[in-house]
Amino acid sequence: MIVIQDTVISDDLAANFFVCNLEACKGACCVEGDLGAPLEEAELLILEAEYASIESYLTNAGRAAIEAQGLYIKDWEGDYSTPTIDDRECAYALYDERGILKCGIEQAYLAGATTFKKPISCHLYPIRITKYEGFEALNYDRWSICSPACSFGASLGVRVYQFLQEPLIRKYGAEWYAQLAAEIENPNVV
Repeated sequence: MIVIQDTVISDDLAANFFVCNLEACKGACCVEGDLGAPLEEAELLILEAEYASIESYLTNAGRAAIEAQGLYIKDWEGDYSTPTIDDRECAYALYDERGILKCGIEQAYLAGATTFKKPISCHLYPIRITKYEGFEALNYDRWSICSPACSFGASLGVRVYQFLQEPLIRKYGAEWYAQLAAEIENPNVV
């Protein structure tokens, strides 16, 4: 376990390999599970402010689900997540011409329609953050649908923390990430 500032990072982020392989999984993480994507409270305000810019990038079914359920839902534990279409895929997801699920929010971002890339929980996956009083725990979430990503990451020699450099910097900053990388790559020097 690595401790940096107010975060406790599982050694699994350094020990395991991972690179998303959308050709193999088809974006199954946007469909499988009990709920939509977890949302941070700050992201609720972003969705409210940016939805008009994102809406045209969504499917008709996604827009209908959002109209019926709202931009986000509050679950039985008081946490927020994206709504889903018929308890399946995220309402913000869409299928591309190859049948791969992609994020409509991210498509709007790539087109320059919004400055919001996607929910940080999606961007950070397979890392899941658990918030405790005074610190956050970062853990590697093992899921069978991601087996192709583990194999692909191993073939490329890319570890979880390396694959997720951009979202980790987005969430915690470049200095935090540099410290994480230094502690993993040179554990006796730091």
